[in-house]
Amino acid sequence: MDYSMILAALWVICATIVAFLPMRMQFPPGVTLLICAPVLIVWLGYDHGWFWSVFAFGGFVSMFRNPIRYYWRKWARGEVME
Repeated sequence: MDYSMILAALWVICATIVAFLPMRMQFPPGVTLLICAPVLIVWLGYDHGWFWSVFAFGGFVSMFRNPIRYYWRKWARGEVME
């Protein structure tokens, strides 16, 4: 059985469910998904090849573009976001 693909599909379903939550309730599960995604992407790449890993990374960046942009400005540039 291919556990990496099953977990990737469950991750997508969980991300969809979190997107339906009110904004104030999205943060804790969203951070959990944000932390789990790179591990899952590397695991997918290990099991299925680098192409699928790049494909999954593109989807991840597309889904989390605003939080990634926020933390990039906060940590890398030192800007304070309000």
